[in-house]
Amino acid sequence: MAHTHDIIVIGAGAGGLTAAGGCAMLGLRVALIERGAMGGDCLNTGCVPSKALIAAAHRAHQMKTSDKFGIKSVVPKIDFQAVHDHVQRAIDTIAPVDSQEHFEEMGCEVIRGSAELTGRHNVRVNGRDLTAPRIVLAVGSKPMVPPILGLSDVDYLTNESIFDLTACPDHLMIMGAGPIGMEMAQSFVRLGAKVTVISIGTPMENDDPEAAAIAVASLEGEGVIFIQSAVTGVAPGITLALANGQSVSGSHLLVATGRRVDFTGLGLEAAGVVHDKHGIQVDARRRTSNKHIYAVGDCRPGPHFTHASGYEGSNIVLEVALGLPTKANYTALPWVTYLDPEIAQVGMTEGQARAAYGDKVTSWKEEFADNDRAIAEGDTRGFVKLIKKGGALVGATIVGRHAGDLLLGPAMAISAKKSTFGIASLIFPYPNRSEHLKKAAFASHDAMVFNAYTRRWAKFITGLRR
Repeated sequence: MAHTHDIIVIGAGAGGLTAAGGCAMLGLRVALIERGAMGGDCLNTGCVPSKALIAAAHRAHQMKTSDKFGIKSVVPKIDFQAVHDHVQRAIDTIAPVDSQEHFEEMGCEVIRGSAELTGRHNVRVNGRDLTAPRIVLAVGSKPMVPPILGLSDVDYLTNESIFDLTACPDHLMIMGAGPIGMEMAQSFVRLGAKVTVISIGTPMENDDPEAAAIAVASLEGEGVIFIQSAVTGVAPGITLALANGQSVSGSHLLVATGRRVDFTGLGLEAAGVVHDKHGIQVDARRRTSNKHIYAVGDCRPGPHFTHASGYEGSNIVLEVALGLPTKANYTALPWVTYLDPEIAQVGMTEGQARAAYGDKVTSWKEEFADNDRAIAEGDTRGFVKLIKKGGALVGATIVGRHAGDLLLGPAMAISAKKSTFGIASLIFPYPNRSEHLKKAAFASHDAMVFNAYTRRWAKFITGLRR
């Protein structure tokens, strides 16, 4: 069968762009189809704008809290329109890397429109029929809006609209205390809004509880109000009725209750692709029930991170263009919630490890309270925690300033299935927060290094030299 392309990629977010660009650079005929903005959620309504907003909020917070360094604190005058413009500049600066023109230069045929699968190898877009031996679905996800009475009658915000604000809310209410809700809570309270977070469960419930507690305490210290309750109704105004009998009113409402998939119009049934409410079902190679079609990123069950999508996109390049089947391996998956202090994780949390391996698990924690760099910076919040199964490192939790930047060492040790002794043997620059990785790793070997046997051996060796 003669095909119009070697591979068709539907979706121009992180996973789709990586797969399409890599295959095109290796000489394949690539069709890249996108109905929305190039760059997907991360560039336009996710990672990039949120981190730009966080950066602006951080500057405001520094101005208000500089007294301890001998610099007079001041109440910053915030021009929220200018903050919005800063966020948009960040998007605009990065956008050319993800642009249609850039991928056309790489060799892709970029088609703007809605794609529909019409067969096992067939895609229709803008009335045109395309075929390829391999198809990649990288169609992402959308904000999940819970079916709460009255919610559809008010102008609520999601991550797709909150960065359009050009004036700071008087009182921002946030439904959901996951990464998006928590990052926006801290950012907006620092930029002058009153902020209330309402969540059914405990905040950041997928993270290490000790790490989450530090995050909550930090946000409460800055004025964020937390309420643990379900929302039972929403009335114009905006007023939320809560299951605990309370009600809370505010000027704006951000719905940050998770993500959902939406395959309307995609034609998955015509292509024999099995899916459910959790996403498109895939194997470890990210092949769907139709082995000619792959699904990567948020549209399949699994981790919903930009770096996970990009990783899976690169695996597609290896498999489709080079014939190297590659299974997704998330043993050393890192993730970071960009709060102040940052919450960083790679591999298993302590709770996950104990649930999986029971009493084979040990953990070692070193507080930044006795880290020289943290003391010099006047910010000793947080800790390094290493989680081991026997001698092998299976996870690390780091809380503190720039915690995400400290994950590389533990990630490499987990990926290589190495013990923490390798980390303990490294030379770290002083003074640096990364030293605490070594301290925790070394502490986990204290009993092995310093014991009755090694002391006797040391005395024996010393005696030989007298």
